[in-house]
Amino acid sequence: MTKASPPPQTYAMRSDAADYPMMLVLSFVFPCNAKCPHCPYTNSDIRKEYADMPFMPAETFRKIADESGPHGAFLRISGGGEPMLHPEAVELFLYAKARGCRVGLITNGSKFDADNSRALIEAGIDMIEFSVDASTAEGYAVARAGLEWDTLLTNVRRMIQLRKAGNSTTKIVASAVHQAGVDIDEVERFWVEDIGVDYVIKRKFLTWGINTNLDGARSGDPGAYLDTEVEPCPFLFERLNIDTRGNIMVCGYDISANTEMGNCNSQNISEIWHGPGFEWYRGMHLKGKGKDIPLCAGCPDWQYRSWHHNYWKVVANAEEARQRKLTGVPARLEEQ
Repeated sequence: MTKASPPPQTYAMRSDAADYPMMLVLSFVFPCNAKCPHCPYTNSDIRKEYADMPFMPAETFRKIADESGPHGAFLRISGGGEPMLHPEAVELFLYAKARGCRVGLITNGSKFDADNSRALIEAGIDMIEFSVDASTAEGYAVARAGLEWDTLLTNVRRMIQLRKAGNSTTKIVASAVHQAGVDIDEVERFWVEDIGVDYVIKRKFLTWGINTNLDGARSGDPGAYLDTEVEPCPFLFERLNIDTRGNIMVCGYDISANTEMGNCNSQNISEIWHGPGFEWYRGMHLKGKGKDIPLCAGCPDWQYRSWHHNYWKVVANAEEARQRKLTGVPARLEEQ
């Protein structure tokens, strides 16, 4: 697949991020109960580096929520482990919703029960994304090593039933990494048609500078979304990343927190977002000099960012699918 031609547009800060980032990707936890072979944390020692701060402190999370709520920003709960292992996970997610944040939870789905599932649905968590990577028990045992297929099915079905019973607006989606050995189309069909999720995200296989890709052999779809020679990375113009210590990184590729743009425990996020660090990165990318930045020059995943094929598209497509269910229109498989 050849690289897509750049869209005819002038690159700049996204309008919804002019005052404050649209999305804050939170490394909420580092412990995990799975050993997924495509996970950069499985394949590195990063978790050991956070042995002193495995969970984001409640006070750090609340400060982030307090600042983000007035802007309606998305808190994307992710990171180096399974978010539902955090001892205060549900309480903190509900706090963020009460402050006006939008909350998108990425989870392997293993730690849900009736009580915490109901609490999240009733709070109107904006989107729950189940990382599934398979459509059979056999495939799941490889792609999601350490987890139980039947537990996942039980927990996803319960979440869907609770949403229906409570007439909730929560979007329920699944995601799968398009990698060798995974029939991504069958994964999509199974989870949409047989299980009933709203949408399936087909993720590119990313290296994060850690996973080996053997010249694309581990990827099921190595085709690029953008041309890094002429297109700046969109992440700089919409989001930032925060680790458990409150350190802010310039982008999600820097999962080792080498680019410390500031710390949200002692600084306002808005000030960091408009500070000299982010402005320098954006300026370099807008001038076509992104590859003069060592971090960006060495990023093999820049080509898989997109100004159009992104999280906001997923949110819109999942919401459309949820609305179709309300009107009784049959589910359809979306064009990726």
